[in-house]
Amino acid sequence: MSTPPGELLSHTPALRPGILLSPALLRGPATVHLIKEPAANASFEVGEKEYFLISRLDGVRSLAEIGDEYARAYGKRLAAAHWQRLLQLLGARGLLAGGPPRPAPEPRSGGPFEGTVLRGTLRLVADAHATTGRLHRLLRPVLRAPVLLPLTAVLAAMEVLLAAHLPELARDTWWLVRQPVALVAVCTLLWLSTALHELAHGVAARHHGGTVGEIGLRWRLPVAVMYCTVDNYRYLRSRWHQLAVAAAGAYANLLFLLPFLAWWAALPPGDPTRRVLSGLLLLGSVQALVNFLPLPPLDGYTMLGHALRVSGLAPESGRYVRLRLRDRPAAAAYPRRARTLYLGYAVGSALLVALVLAALATGLVLLPVH
Repeated sequence: MSTPPGELLSHTPALRPGILLSPALLRGPATVHLIKEPAANASFEVGEKEYFLISRLDGVRSLAEIGDEYARAYGKRLAAAHWQRLLQLLGARGLLAGGPPRPAPEPRSGGPFEGTVLRGTLRLVADAHATTGRLHRLLRPVLRAPVLLPLTAVLAAMEVLLAAHLPELARDTWWLVRQPVALVAVCTLLWLSTALHELAHGVAARHHGGTVGEIGLRWRLPVAVMYCTVDNYRYLRSRWHQLAVAAAGAYANLLFLLPFLAWWAALPPGDPTRRVLSGLLLLGSVQALVNFLPLPPLDGYTMLGHALRVSGLAPESGRYVRLRLRDRPAAAAYPRRARTLYLGYAVGSALLVALVLAALATGLVLLPVH
């Protein structure tokens, strides 16, 4: 038996505490928002109008008051049947306060290990959120602008200095690749840097109000890397906070190199230890700086998506370009901002890949032969 319209519109429903709502994101031709119920680890996507309604379910405003706001914004008043469908959907997903929560996902069976010897994952800590929380409490004093700004200037100066010594670094790196023992040591340090990279994402997420779901080891033999899963970075309200979480990994890679730079600078050119450190500094800088390129799956691509408030920038750009080649009237129906971003990214990323390949080819040609 349905609720009478007048009685329904007098209700003041509220979202369950802890429900996450993302900022507006461009996806294809549409503007969307993500909604997540953290306890069930479930999320879904809604359009602008649905978000307008859902975001106002605060337990204070009645449906009639929200309906008045909607009518002023969109020039259309919602019928009671529309409200009933919306509330039923939210209730079924466990998003309404006072309603039954959505069942939590079943815990993974088989312990922390998943996969096979050749390919799999291994969770390294039982509670990744608590682990990164302890690291955050330890590092919090340095995660402030008065510390980070001069430190960033030091890192920039480091890269300028290394660029000025690029011929020496390249010669020493070429020497290094022919020294198996030294090369293994450098690769081990670079692997450790990747582990710090992942932990830095987690600590930055904790610093800006995010949650960390898992820390572990992932391997596709012969490669094995650390990973740190940040669950809700898309729902951070500040664009700067999202960018900081995405950039933290490469920033940590550069910080890792600082003490080795001091050691390198204290040694005379030609010293065997300096030559090993040259290789570490060059390869480590490349490892960090490449991560800032706006190409998937690199951190720079994630940062660009956050900066532009776009979801799925690369696949949507490819989809738009294919549509533009096949059906120009349909492509013209995209909003101007979407057309500009998708075409710009498609062209820009293609040029960037060409430049990277050209730089690699040039580097190979110019490699010292002795």
